[in-house]
Formats: sequence, structure tokens, C-alpha cells
Amino acid sequence: MDKKKVAIPLVCHGHSRPVVDLFYSPITPDGFFLISASKDSSPMLRNGETGDWIGTFEGHKGAVWSCCLDTNALRAATASADFSAKVWDALTGDVLHSFEHKHIVRACAFSEDTHLLLTGGMEKVIRIYDLNRPDAPPTEVDKSPGSVRTVAWLHSDQTILSSCTDIGGVRLWDVRTGKIVQTLESKSSVTSAEVSQDGRFITTADGSTVKFWDANYFGLVKSHDMPSTIESASLEPKYGKKFIVGGEDMWIHVFDFHTGDEIACNKGHHGPVHCVRFSPGGESYASGSEDGTVRIWQTGPLTDDDTEALAATANGPVGKVKVNADEVSRKIEGFHITDEGKSRDKKEAGNE
Repeated sequence: MDKKKVAIPLVCHGHSRPVVDLFYSPITPDGFFLISASKDSSPMLRNGETGDWIGTFEGHKGAVWSCCLDTNALRAATASADFSAKVWDALTGDVLHSFEHKHIVRACAFSEDTHLLLTGGMEKVIRIYDLNRPDAPPTEVDKSPGSVRTVAWLHSDQTILSSCTDIGGVRLWDVRTGKIVQTLESKSSVTSAEVSQDGRFITTADGSTVKFWDANYFGLVKSHDMPSTIESASLEPKYGKKFIVGGEDMWIHVFDFHTGDEIACNKGHHGPVHCVRFSPGGESYASGSEDGTVRIWQTGPLTDDDTEALAATANGPVGKVKVNADEVSRKIEGFHITDEGKSRDKKEAGNE
């Protein structure tokens, strides 16, 4: 019966081109936040609960492939086709640092302690920038065997994880030695690699399969074959009993972690789904698509009351949520874009 229920997502418009990456902040005193990266060159920050737009980061001159927020959601980082990675003040939208690269930057990640930024891309070089000394040359670990697609930290910033666009597998580097210490094998390129919130699992998607690896001993815990080609997968953070995937068929599939059985299937996007992510509390998840929208879906079977509440939220936040969103909005000064600036950047973004 649950499959018959129609999930009503919150639809977040604003991007003019495909959405290629999403990232949720941890829960902060001001709530939690969602940042989206798009080929339109203008990453967007939203209230993670309501999807309400907070601000747009203006400054990149090409597609933005990756985005993230630090642990406190005070800074954002983005990786772009304009050969740069930027660090932003998430309250004002100002650029704090711009790190130039020699080729397209595909991935970026803040360390857990927020002091370091990890980047990787078409250069096949993984760099670690010290944000306390932004003018210092970055540290480089042993070269990646292929063009970098994803990067992440684990083991309290002692280990780096990365996958490539052109070869299979996920590699792990020891930060202290800079050497590759482990490879998690896959048949094809891993397009999505996520470290679970509790640090126990690494979730990988390689087109036809979703795999769950022990993040400490690197053994394969579960492997589930997918019914269609998928690009992204995310494990529910609170209980770890379900996971979501998105890909070519435009649907968001929800599966049982233990059995691999499909629990639900949500349709709404009008193009392939490039990224899916669970919110930090697991009560909702977001999807980003070729159609330029971000959709936020509620987790679990819906009741009639839930459907009404979602519909109300889609028309604007209600009650307590509105107060939180307003409080955050008051902190953001001058974090808005002019029509002139937007049209100018759109022309430049077209020259990826």
C-alpha cells in the first residue's frame, strides 16, 4: 500500500541549468542548511528544512561541479570549471579565498575540524589547503591514477577518500604519509561516494551497483544491484535501515539496506537525477536533476495530515520554521544578486 501513496516534494526553483551536487550541513543552533551546485555557475544556499532560498554565491565564471558547508555552516566551498575552488562566508555570501588550479576542479570537502579544504579534479592532483594559512602552498598527496570525481575525509581527518571519472574503484590515502593505503574495487567509475554520519560506512554508486563498505576495516558489507543506471546514493543517517538512489530514469528509489528490496519510488523530476542526499536527521532527503530543480522529499509513508502539512510548507514556511528562517535571513546582509550581475554571469557561465 505504501507504494501507492504519492509523495509531494518541495520543489526548489532558481537554477537555470542542471543541478549536479547537493550537500547538507550538520544540525546547527540555527537549524540545518542545503547548498546546491549547478552548471549555471551560481551555487545556492537554502533552509534545509523548508527549501527556502537564503542566498546565491556569485563569482564563478564556469559550471560549479561540487559544493559543501563546514561543520558550523558558517562557510561554504565550491569547485568549478573555471579552474578554481572558492571558500565563501555563508552568512554574507562574500568570497573569503579563491584557490587557482591548472584545470577543472570537480570536488571539494571541508575537514571535520573546518581548518582544511580538500580539492581534486582533472589535474589528477589532490590538494589540501590550510585555511588558517590560505596563502601557503597546498599539501599534495600521491597523484590520483585518474581524473578526480569525488573527495571526502574520514577517520577524524586522518584519511582521504577519492574516486575517479575514468577508472573504477575508490582509493584511500593516509594524510600523514600521502600514500594510497587501500582501494575499494568497483567494476566501473564511482560517481558517488559518501561517508556515513556516524563514520561507520562508505556508500558508493558505480552506475549499476550500490555498495556499503566498512569505513574502518574496508570490507564489503552489502552490495545491491540496481534496476537502472544510477549516479548517486545516500544512506539514511539515523537508523541506517534504508538508502536512496537517483539516476537516468528520473525516479528517486528508496531501498531496504539489509534486503535490497525497493520500499518506495518517487517521481517528479523531468530529467536524469545527478545527486541525492539525506538530511542530517534523516527526516527528509533532497534530489538534484538535469531539469535544474532541487526537490526535498519527506522520508517514510505519508499520512493525510503529513500531505496537508507538506502542501502548506510548499506555499511558504509555517509557524516555528518561519521564525528560524527569518532569524537566519536577518544575518545575511547584501547576500542578493542584481539582475545585471546575474545576466552577466550567465553569459560567462556559457563559456564553460
